[in-house]
Amino acid sequence: MLILVLCREEHHRKLIPGYAEAFRRRGIDLYYVQGSSAFDAPLPELLRQCPTTPSWIFQFDSDYPLLPSDLVTSEIPTVCFRTDIYLSTSRQFRWSSLFDHVAIFHPGYVKAFIEAGHPGAFLLPWAVRRELFQDPDPIRQYEVGWVGQTGPPVYRKRAELLPTIAGAFQVNEWTRSYALDEVLGVYRRSRVVVNIGRDDFPQDANMRVFEVMASGALLITALPNEISRLGFHEGVHFVGYRDERNIVPLIRSYLNNEPERLRISQAARAKVLEEHTYDSRVDRLLRQLQTAGRAKLAPARSWPAHRVRLMYLDFFSSVGLPSYCGKEFSRVAGHGFLETLDATKLMVKAWVRNRMSDTKYQ
Repeated sequence: MLILVLCREEHHRKLIPGYAEAFRRRGIDLYYVQGSSAFDAPLPELLRQCPTTPSWIFQFDSDYPLLPSDLVTSEIPTVCFRTDIYLSTSRQFRWSSLFDHVAIFHPGYVKAFIEAGHPGAFLLPWAVRRELFQDPDPIRQYEVGWVGQTGPPVYRKRAELLPTIAGAFQVNEWTRSYALDEVLGVYRRSRVVVNIGRDDFPQDANMRVFEVMASGALLITALPNEISRLGFHEGVHFVGYRDERNIVPLIRSYLNNEPERLRISQAARAKVLEEHTYDSRVDRLLRQLQTAGRAKLAPARSWPAHRVRLMYLDFFSSVGLPSYCGKEFSRVAGHGFLETLDATKLMVKAWVRNRMSDTKYQ
């Protein structure tokens, strides 16, 4: 069995390798697009690369903006993965309408997608690779561990809090950048890790919270938090705070109470490694796909052609590809005043984003 992936593994090294290994253990291979096809290449061109006909076509959230021009006529079921659905949610819904299934990483958005008209939306949160947490624990030399950005404006609160935490406890070199293969080493050598999310979405059940719990460190995170909707309980699997002034006292309290810290961290580790691995996510995903069979669930399959092209224009505008937007604009313009106006606005946004972006797609 084969799955065609509309990017390459290196385009999302945080996510794709875990899925690839879990699928491989079930006798399913991921085949990544090869060569330098256009970002709107038709599916037949991409399918000719495959050694056998794939059972499904996957689009992972990645920095490779490949969106085949004829998705809505695909006889092969299509799946997209929405990791940061809280960002530009309405636009992500429009793009997702081109796909039969939408794997959503954050609880609360599935219902919204279904109510908005997408019957193929389902929850599939972040996960961990179990095999990376099997070695005996190293000495937990850091009282508090941290890995993450502090520069962008969306992390202003994080940038304010971390110096205070670092000044009160023994921490790793929290100001430096870490390679992906170094991150887990920091967590596994830490007794406590504080999760400080984005200012605009502090409740995020991000990859960090799962990796921290799997590593055996005590997770301290803001409340409310999405992990409470995923079966984790405050005081059982993690420690929560509502007032940032309580972070330092909480850390100190649990550093001074090792039995309680270990009780919580070990319960969290057991739960994550049992229920929140990529193996469990693949099992959930396969149940979703096998239950649906060949059902064509993408809402855009029944839309008029100019509305479908507007979704493509929207997508290519979001990544700053004005040449691709131009092709789609010619297919939308003249099919209604509002549609033409929307298309014009998206063309302008594409040019602006292209001029401002450091990433220039070829």
